[in-house]
This record gives sequence, C-alpha cells and structure tokens, in this order.
Amino acid sequence: MKQIYNLIIAMLTTVVIFLLLWVRLPGINVQAAPASPTSQPSTCDASRSVQVTGSAMINVTPDRAMIQLGVQSNGATIDDVELGNTKAIQKVINALRAQGIDAKDIATDTYVIEPIYDDYNSLYIKGYRINNVVAVTVRDVKKASTVIAAALKSGANQVLNVEFYTSELRKYRDQARQLAMQAADEKAQALAAAARAEKGCVMSINENSWSYYNGWWYGRNQNLWAQNVVQNSTPSGELAGGSGDEPISLGQISVKAEVSVSYELK
Repeated sequence: MKQIYNLIIAMLTTVVIFLLLWVRLPGINVQAAPASPTSQPSTCDASRSVQVTGSAMINVTPDRAMIQLGVQSNGATIDDVELGNTKAIQKVINALRAQGIDAKDIATDTYVIEPIYDDYNSLYIKGYRINNVVAVTVRDVKKASTVIAAALKSGANQVLNVEFYTSELRKYRDQARQLAMQAADEKAQALAAAARAEKGCVMSINENSWSYYNGWWYGRNQNLWAQNVVQNSTPSGELAGGSGDEPISLGQISVKAEVSVSYELK
C-alpha cells in the first residue's frame, strides 16, 4: 500500500513540474529572444544634411482650347432685355453646335443682370444690361478660329478669353516631376562629393508647382492649370506653332515642376 502511495505522489509531482514548465516556457522564450538588428527601422542622421532643389520643364503643343464668348444686351425693362438676350445666346449656341461642339462642352460661365443709371451719381434707372457668357471647350484646336467667327456671326458681341491647354496634363506633370527629382539627386551627389562626403537617404521632399504658357503664368483657372516637370524638350513629331496656316498660333504650354529635397550626408 505504501508503495502505491509513493508512486501516486511521484506521478503528481511530475505532472506539477511539467505544468509549471509549460506555463513559464513561453515567457522565458520571449525574454530570451533578442531583437534582431535587421528588424529596426532605418533612420537618417539629421545632424549632417544637404538641401538641394531640382527643376524640369516640358514644352507641349496644346490640344484643347477654352473660349469664353458672350452676348451683352441692353433694354428699357428687365423683361425686354432678358427676352432679347435669351434669343441671342440661343442663336450663338446653335451656331456652336453646328460647328460640331457637343452640348456638354458648352456651359454658362457668367450671367449678370445690372441696372443702367442715368449718370454716375444718379439713382434713376434708365434701363438694364445683361452679360451672358458661355465657356466653350474646343477639342480640335485647329477649329478655334472658325468657332469664334461662327459665334460672332450669329450674334455674340464679346470674346472675353481664349486659353489653350493639353488634355494630358497628368502624363507631362509626372514626367516633369521625375526629371526634377533626378536633377535634385544628381545635384546632391555632386555637392556631397565636393565636400568629401557621400549622399545618404532622403529626409524630406517638398514640391512647388506652376504652369506657364509662352512664359506667362496662368493667374486664373488655377485648378485647370495646376500642372507640374527644366528640360525645354518638345515631344517628337509635334511642331511648336502648328502648321502656320491657322490664323491662331497655338504656341506651347510649359509644364514645370520643382522639388526641394533634403539628403543625409554620410
């Protein structure tokens, strides 16, 4: 009987020891496993750095035109001027449609009704004026002059603006940005070598964007002209000013990108 009792005690002791080891083993393994050096994220040393800028510019021939055409009408009463202006602007729209312009490419840009006073200091209203302006997207830029002429013949008495742009802004912007980053990288490498150092990792990047047309900055329609790439390169097969037979010279749009980059110095 005593032997059986001792055997049971030994078995229970073995089970308890096994359970204790099983519970403590994961914690022991976690504490014992050292962190791998390769698992730590790499960081730049900001104590030594070089700041450079890179810029690039791509010149492209525009393939779209945005034309603002208007009808200004005067009348003695609001009803008279509104009726006359509505008829006139509808004739202009019909003429534009006859030139192959889709309805989706004709949109009212400005519609203003204002009183006409007898003189500057008078409150006497002698009539009313309506300025009705439509924005027309011409997808075939060679037809821009024909569209303007057709609108004027049909009753338009205002040509407020003609702007040319490209439908592939994203493509040229990305090309420009890549060239600008390449220029910044090469400049940083050259400066580091001149200082007997090496260019390290990138610490920060900032981008500045403008848009130019024949050297002039687009001040209006900034969402439309928000382009980004200085290389002065023309895509192969494209002429800077068209064939020369059109009454409107397209010129070129310069899509420019500029980046400011900080590199580590090693």
